[in-house]
Amino acid sequence: MPFDFFAGKTRAVIAMAHIGALPGTPLHDPAGGMTRLIDNVLADIEKLQDGGVDAIMFGNENDRPYVFRAPPEGIAAMTAVVQAVRPALRVPFGVNYLWDPVASVAIGAATGAQFVREIFTGVFASDMGIWAPDCAGAARLRHNLGRDEMKLLFNINAEFAHSLDQRPVALRAKSAVFSSRADAVLVSGPITGQPAERSDLQSVCEALRGVVPVFANTGVTIDTVGDILAIADGVIIGTHFKVDGDTWNPVDGARVRRFMDRVATLR
Repeated sequence: MPFDFFAGKTRAVIAMAHIGALPGTPLHDPAGGMTRLIDNVLADIEKLQDGGVDAIMFGNENDRPYVFRAPPEGIAAMTAVVQAVRPALRVPFGVNYLWDPVASVAIGAATGAQFVREIFTGVFASDMGIWAPDCAGAARLRHNLGRDEMKLLFNINAEFAHSLDQRPVALRAKSAVFSSRADAVLVSGPITGQPAERSDLQSVCEALRGVVPVFANTGVTIDTVGDILAIADGVIIGTHFKVDGDTWNPVDGARVRRFMDRVATLR
């Protein structure tokens, strides 16, 4: 069940373009400033596009420790980076400001993104404290900014966190589609780069088949993508596309090409 912007492609691959630490965060490099942030992202998206990915999603994974409410300097800087690299994009793109769905929608609307990923629903005990995202605020902002066509991808089981909702993950996913109008549902592992439980992915796919797309959100590799795409509508890849498979390294163009060659055989 592909989105329109995938031009009919099934088994879609969305690749992460991890922006360096933004101004105001502990790991930000003031000497390199915005210029280095933009240059590094341009280098990564060139390798991702040359490797054949279907879409790119910009994220602020380097802004550790994460916050639930984006500061103004973070929103401004991420918007500026995405706007600066847009002329280089040849594929659809999305954004994700960790872990603020309202900020993510604002950045997506301002930059012309086709989709936004975030934790929109639920309540979690997390590394950052008690986590209760503002789904209604994000959905209303999307509408008020005139971007109803921008898809909202709901990460249904948060990384770095444990759901305080004891309903089965498939029921939480169905509820998110019914009550919060999720455009797609993502199933994650416990930490960035670690795979989702296969049983969780299977149950969500079965619950939502023919309703909305379901993506595996973390931990997919060239060795597991065949089994994953036999179940799910697509995958989101960050860590596996990096040099040595390390989340914090630059993108490795050869790893991207090998992965997409494997996906081509599955299509």
